[in-house]
Amino acid sequence: MTACPELRTPRLVLRSLTVADAPAIHALVSAYEVALNTLSIPHPYPEGAAEAWISTHQDDYDVGREITWGITAREDGRVMGVISLRPVKAHRHGEMGYWLGVPYWNQGYMTEAARAVLDYAFGQVGLDRVYATHFARNPASGRVMQKIGMNREGCLRQHVLRWGVPRDLVYYGILRDEWAAQREGD
Repeated sequence: MTACPELRTPRLVLRSLTVADAPAIHALVSAYEVALNTLSIPHPYPEGAAEAWISTHQDDYDVGREITWGITAREDGRVMGVISLRPVKAHRHGEMGYWLGVPYWNQGYMTEAARAVLDYAFGQVGLDRVYATHFARNPASGRVMQKIGMNREGCLRQHVLRWGVPRDLVYYGILRDEWAAQREGD
């Protein structure tokens, strides 16, 4: 059993979540706005769900199914949100997913975290492609994807049901060569 790698940016530390983080996670995902913009977070968020969810992370990491990081403030360690990478090594691609607590929206935190995960995905995991999706009704998530160099690849109309309502799912992706060219330009 190895630990999930810690990733650092100028303002953030992306690290494994612990059961001690469960109250902060619960408080953040209990916001209707967070649940509304994700596919799998229930609302209201049940008591004990954060602890149960956090307890799955190490096994997911150990078998290579998913890497989940808590997005924390570098200055004081407060939990702000979550970002994950689901690599499929057989196809050398992976899906990035994320959510951020409402108090931290529109401050560039998710863009910073997502760049760090892209660097890890291409630099350490050796993926050739990373993709992410967002509900069409949530263009702010798409702007994060654009800011990290992802390209809009299409929209799957009424592809998923969220609370019984069909939702369009917008796909973004970036290839290793595009990421490398972007890094050379920085």
